[in-house]
Amino acid sequence: MILYNFLKMTVHRNFKTKVITPEDAGKILTPSFRNNHVIVFTNGCFDLLHRGHIHYLSRAREMGDLLLVGLNTDASVSRLKGPGRPVAGEHSRAEVLASLMFVDYVLFFDEDTPLDLIRILRPDILVKGGDYKPEEIAGYREVLSWGGQVEVIPLLEGYSTSSLIRRIGG
Repeated sequence: MILYNFLKMTVHRNFKTKVITPEDAGKILTPSFRNNHVIVFTNGCFDLLHRGHIHYLSRAREMGDLLLVGLNTDASVSRLKGPGRPVAGEHSRAEVLASLMFVDYVLFFDEDTPLDLIRILRPDILVKGGDYKPEEIAGYREVLSWGGQVEVIPLLEGYSTSSLIRRIGG
């Protein structure tokens, strides 16, 4: 029972510490860390996490040693997706993402694109879903300029948050 409680507390603490600020990221992504690890970045609204997201995020993590996920704030999602979105609040969405074993850290951004966050984090690999062409991805030119790469992961057919919301009558 003591070991179970210790593990439960450790998992909860680790889960909570995976939601970080750009300043926290700067302390983690030191030059020596960067020299020994491939840093992958992706972003999204991740409203109503579904199988397509799981597929996409796990594939992104396979591309490197550390997966950073930029998460649109509620205000950003509302501007991009319209009234009634997000369905789940930003802290809820962040905790769900942080609970995934292949997501190392989650960072909020309030802008419509994560370009400023990408410039701060300077990932080795920038990843987006198959609904984007590489040159349309925010941060494409910047990541290539410092020698990084941009990857597009094909979407799982039939999985999107918008289609799920339409199906349930939202």
